[in-house]
Amino acid sequence: MTNEQYYLGIGLPILFNTAVSLALWLNLRSNMNDRFNGTNEGVNRRFDAINQRFDDMRDLWRAELRRVEDVLDARLKHLEER
Repeated sequence: MTNEQYYLGIGLPILFNTAVSLALWLNLRSNMNDRFNGTNEGVNRRFDAINQRFDDMRDLWRAELRRVEDVLDARLKHLEER
């Protein structure tokens, strides 16, 4: 065998294995990015739902405090009239 045949016999499998490894790594990376993006979307949906609940509770508290304020104003007005 000549030196060129040895070089090809050693070099081609190394190049092939490197190419296959690179292709598998890129595919895995793409799949992992999709999974992370899906997880991020799920977490964002949950936080949006929590934020909506906080906004609803804040609106409810404002309405209730407005009612309390109206009652106190009415009582104070009644006391001032006496």
